Amino acid sequence: MPAGAFCIVCGAPPPLTSERMCEACMRQRTTLSKIPEIIQQSRCSKCDSYEVRGRWSEMDPDIIADLRIRENLVTEERAKQVDVDFAVEAIDDRTNRLHVDVKGSIEGYEFEDQHSILLQTSNAVCPACARKAGSYFEATVQLRSAGRRLDDAELKELRATLDEMLGNMEPDPMFFVTNEGPVTGGWDLQLGSKAMAKNWGRRLVRRFGGRIKETSSVVGTSDGIDVTRLTLSYRKPAYGLRDVIRFRQQFWLIDGWQKDGPSLRRLDRFERTGVSWRDMEKSTVVCPTKEQHDVEVMNRDSSAAEVMDPTDYKMVTVALPYDDDGTASRLRIGFIDGAWLALPGAVNEV
Repeated sequence: MPAGAFCIVCGAPPPLTSERMCEACMRQRTTLSKIPEIIQQSRCSKCDSYEVRGRWSEMDPDIIADLRIRENLVTEERAKQVDVDFAVEAIDDRTNRLHVDVKGSIEGYEFEDQHSILLQTSNAVCPACARKAGSYFEATVQLRSAGRRLDDAELKELRATLDEMLGNMEPDPMFFVTNEGPVTGGWDLQLGSKAMAKNWGRRLVRRFGGRIKETSSVVGTSDGIDVTRLTLSYRKPAYGLRDVIRFRQQFWLIDGWQKDGPSLRRLDRFERTGVSWRDMEKSTVVCPTKEQHDVEVMNRDSSAAEVMDPTDYKMVTVALPYDDDGTASRLRIGFIDGAWLALPGAVNEV
């Protein structure tokens, strides 16, 4: 500061600010923070989500209050170490009073402001709820099986995977089911999002195997761009993991799923192979997983074990599977071609 400097407002001697004012004059002419006395926001009357920068989300009242303060609070550009505290006072369902305290430092001087703001909420309808109310959908998912009807248990299991998927994902307002119900041989669902349908389809294939077929149809135009709807048809195989099938005159276990078909494990010796969905059309299920049983080994030698027949509790002898290590206390057995057979693969794999 040059010798003889003084406040340009009142003539006071140093110390002076960068604008050559004393502390008193700077405080009279400086405001740490500004914020409107009334802040307006929109809330969906159907799902209680709030509009935030063009998107709609469900939020806790304190979180939405903090967000509105951050959106509207303006601080002096020279302010440093700014600290904002607030409290929410509920007036009614659509109005809150926000008590905001702002502290900060400007050129080494401490400033503090208090604001009292009305946060007013207007009812609106978010795009997702408007589309739900208008029976909007972007995709149809068809649940079917190859060459047979899906039973109620299978449909329930398949449908549950959609709820499981949605429960493990970040909420998306377009991930909703517009309509669903039984049809001949299966179940149809109308979904609000193509991405939702495709994501679910991939999960179904990974978990149950099978094939997906996608087709699109044009239903209109928007701003010169075609609007399409997706039809996604999922066909569940007539067999599941660990089912025993007869294929090419041999017994095999369904061991896993690949893109083009299942992988198989030979029942009587160590052999694995992959086959196509088309090849599997010639197979038959001889012992599904639900008809297999885990049983205790009562006695064993190097080639066979005595176990209890799960249907009449009589002792039966079964040949040990090729992968038996001689220590397993339990076996998985299936009734195949009129006799109980031990199946390869540790019980805890299932």
